[in-house]
Amino acid sequence: MWTLSGFADEICPDLDEQLAVVTDLGLKYIEFRSAWDVNVLDLGGEQLRRAKGALTASGVRVSSIGSPIGKISISDDNGPHLERMKHALGVAEFLEAPYIRIFSYFIPEGDDPDDYRDEVISRMADLAAVAEGSGITLVHENEKEIYGDIPRRCLEIVRAVDSPALKLTWDNANFVQCGVRPYTEGYPLLSPHVDYLQVKDARFADGVVVPAGAGDGQFRESMRAFAAAGFEGFASLEPHLQLGHALGGFSGPENWRRAHAAFVRVLREEGIAYA
Repeated sequence: MWTLSGFADEICPDLDEQLAVVTDLGLKYIEFRSAWDVNVLDLGGEQLRRAKGALTASGVRVSSIGSPIGKISISDDNGPHLERMKHALGVAEFLEAPYIRIFSYFIPEGDDPDDYRDEVISRMADLAAVAEGSGITLVHENEKEIYGDIPRRCLEIVRAVDSPALKLTWDNANFVQCGVRPYTEGYPLLSPHVDYLQVKDARFADGVVVPAGAGDGQFRESMRAFAAAGFEGFASLEPHLQLGHALGGFSGPENWRRAHAAFVRVLREEGIAYA
């Protein structure tokens, strides 16, 4: 059984309106990235309590904190970022989220990412150490322009850090935007380390994000393979159908519904049980 979730802030900024749409679609979880145009890690105490109250009232839980941890330059001071990681852990605990999404640092344009391997691994190990023993798992997303953008480097991170607190989240669209065929080139390497799925697709020709199964991301093949291997976890809609940028994206309610319908269609046609 797969559990559907999604970045509800792509519906609209207001949390109550986000929850109205996802509950209408039958979702019981969201991936919490922002509310009221404020990133989840920047919400004040009263805002977090208000958010938790709204979630509880609607019967919706949080699958993951969609944090921006690791979305700073590899040359930036990591000390303040480690403090932000500790705060993210506290937010996850307060919202009872089992996962926190993270990244592996932006690499200066034109530089070879492999030149930064040791520094990236050291920083990722420090992030994982913060979460160890908490019961919360960090999941690294394969994002363009960071160190872990292609399968080989994603695998290097999770193997080198070698922590039970660090796993991978899988994003077909992001791989396409890095020139990678996700199922052919990524799945064999990464599938044993994937704990979480980000749901979107994209086209090789222009990198534009499209609904699940409508692009070049070998989406059906990937989902079929995860199901056959016994994956049972969260699959989180991240539509990006109107706007996508380094710190998030936006789709609007109708496009969000369209993304949901496309993914559900794939799941039904592939015989993958979901809730």
